[in-house]
Amino acid sequence: MQARDALKDPMLSYQVETFGKPLAQVLRDTPQPAGTEVLIKVGACGVCHSDVHLHDGYFALGEGNKIDMARAMNLPRTMGHEIAGNVVAFGPDAKGVTLGARRIVFPWIGCGQCSVCASGEEQLCGTARALGIQRDGGFADHVLVPHPRYLFEYDPLPEEQACTYACSGLTAYGALKKVMAPGRDGKAAPWSAADPLLIIGAGGVGLSGIRLARKLLDAPITVAEIDRSKWDIAREAGANEVIDPSADGAAKALAKATGGGVAAAIDFVGAGASFAFGLGALRRGGKLVCVGLFGGSAPVLPVMVAMKALSISGSYVGSLQEMHELMAIARSGTLPALPLTSLPLAQANQALADLKAGRVRGRTILRP
Repeated sequence: MQARDALKDPMLSYQVETFGKPLAQVLRDTPQPAGTEVLIKVGACGVCHSDVHLHDGYFALGEGNKIDMARAMNLPRTMGHEIAGNVVAFGPDAKGVTLGARRIVFPWIGCGQCSVCASGEEQLCGTARALGIQRDGGFADHVLVPHPRYLFEYDPLPEEQACTYACSGLTAYGALKKVMAPGRDGKAAPWSAADPLLIIGAGGVGLSGIRLARKLLDAPITVAEIDRSKWDIAREAGANEVIDPSADGAAKALAKATGGGVAAAIDFVGAGASFAFGLGALRRGGKLVCVGLFGGSAPVLPVMVAMKALSISGSYVGSLQEMHELMAIARSGTLPALPLTSLPLAQANQALADLKAGRVRGRTILRP
């Protein structure tokens, strides 16, 4: 089924045709949904820092090593994975959808056949079909979604805020769940006034982490951010304290202020220096969750990991079930808004350049 004239006009998209080169404006036929597919008219699409790396064609591992994205992306490819919009058409086997419905798209789609997908962790599938990476995403005026189960209601949230939950919000929520455990009183443990949390980075994902931590945890939150122009928005999101991790004596001062170190640190940057700072900030029995994909390398001392009984965990976006949980929280209206900059889709290249240069506070949203 389709809305009147929904598929007649050509679809506009901005695609990576050559890694590192400006995105190309492309006009082509609007896709016709078949089977369980749903066509979304994009209203807003967030620009994620991972889009910068995908546009470059690699993720840096440090010491000159890289993860080459050429095979995974299979150019040309339309990026963009934080997508919100309206249903304008769907295939005959797509159940539970209606024309005009306002939906966020869960983009971390797996093969649906392997044991990883069967366990509910589609985002970790080895043969993923993620929108904006393996399949065309939201830097376009339409996007094709393979099944209605990947669509989420977002009312009463504004569309521009809603789209950020597909990655920025979900990634932060998935990371926070890795440092949460149910306590005897029903609250998260080991969080108390004596068990501070360290959040590293106050970019788009970091800010989502701060506001969710303030909602979910009864614990003081320290934010480490080298860009002092972001300190005010970190505090507005819920940080109790903001520090510069590159300042002389920052690590010692944090250890003293927290009585020997933090219970957990979440690194939303993922650079060598941020990882090392987070690991060094942990108290005995502490846990570091690495989320960011900035790149680089850092030394890990096995003896210290053992002697301090430390845990190191990676976290990659979040599951479909976690998206359900997150949207229930988001739609309750109890989270502060993420700072946004809205640009027309035609300025997609400028949005990527601004993000790469560190000129973005919060999230940039593209609107077709």
